[in-house]
Amino acid sequence: MEFIFLLYALIVFSIFNVLTHNFCIKMEMKPAKQETVFRFMNIMILILLLSSYVKVMNVTV
Repeated sequence: MEFIFLLYALIVFSIFNVLTHNFCIKMEMKPAKQETVFRFMNIMILILLLSSYVKVMNVTV
């Protein structure tokens, strides 16, 4: 179960990073601003994935 969720998390991270990159390109952001946006998005996705992992593990136990 952990391996499947880890694979799912990597796919979600990569999709959101591609979308964030496209957003930054479209908005013509400066590199310093892009770094802040990427950091914020990755932290939010990490929190989302951790909370969903805990919820899934509590249901399966």
